[in-house]
Amino acid sequence: MRQIVIVLILSFSVNGIHSQTGGDNIYEFLNLGPNAYISSLGGFNISTFGQDPTLAMINPALSGEMSHGRLALNYVNYFAGINYGSALYSHYSDSLGSFTAGINYLNYGKFDRADEAGNINGSFTASEYAFNIIYARQIDSSFSFGVNLKPILSQLENHISLGLALDAGASYRSPDGLLSAGLVIRNMGFQLKKYTGNNEKLPFEIMAGISSRLRHAPFRFSLTARHLEKYDLIHEYTGQEENTGYTGIEEIAENIMRHLIFGAELIPSENFFISAGFNYQRRKELLHEARASTVGFSMGAGIKTSSLDISLSRARYHLAGSSTNFSLLIKPSLFKSFR
Repeated sequence: MRQIVIVLILSFSVNGIHSQTGGDNIYEFLNLGPNAYISSLGGFNISTFGQDPTLAMINPALSGEMSHGRLALNYVNYFAGINYGSALYSHYSDSLGSFTAGINYLNYGKFDRADEAGNINGSFTASEYAFNIIYARQIDSSFSFGVNLKPILSQLENHISLGLALDAGASYRSPDGLLSAGLVIRNMGFQLKKYTGNNEKLPFEIMAGISSRLRHAPFRFSLTARHLEKYDLIHEYTGQEENTGYTGIEEIAENIMRHLIFGAELIPSENFFISAGFNYQRRKELLHEARASTVGFSMGAGIKTSSLDISLSRARYHLAGSSTNFSLLIKPSLFKSFR
């Protein structure tokens, strides 16, 4: 029961909330932050290059030579016994491009099975899985493109659904490496097998982002725009007139802000970073009127060595709690040490 309560809190509205993009699609687990670094930056970043193959789960064009031979392992202690994670490995070839493969999952835990009178007569589990088959190729020294084919399996009690999704992305990196940008179309696809007789939508969206590292200071800033296919993120789409409390310029500004995620990093050396993010839409949808707290904010840190990178992040979703994301990046030098 407690798992269901948490899922409902995160998927639907609380006091004072208006239109949300979640809760009306299947396979919403595809939009969870895939590693500690991305989670610390507000849950999404499609423009920053790195060695972690997990970055390609958000934008497949970010897969490349930098992630060659790396194995990424990620685990998230979510809410009330719910957990999710991923494992991905990347291989790069000068002539063929970059190939990344792996899996991400969400485990809802174990539930009591009861009849109409409340008598417990067993238990059941619920979980969802997506397999990631990613290919990326460099067009020239600055531009690259990539695709991610995602077969999906979802089992909720005795209801099973199969699906197929596709991400397509492009990225740009300046010659000096200080500026990068990305554009991605995520979760195009359909159900192969339905839970019931009804056809349900995947969480489709278009995203764009930009990252900039300062030349003479150890800072990098990023801006990510979500749901470019949908301008209005305030109103409930009921077909009826609704008073949101915003008028004129206020409503325009509110809609713009709900599309944006802000990230900042302090990088004093190549072996250590501290990162933070602010997801405005998450804050507006999940804050409680009585106490706003730090809902929508996230932060993290990471240590990098020649053979292993360790990252940890903490994201504040609601007064009910925060999620902790732990990530390991295993590099080729560590594999060689065992030979």
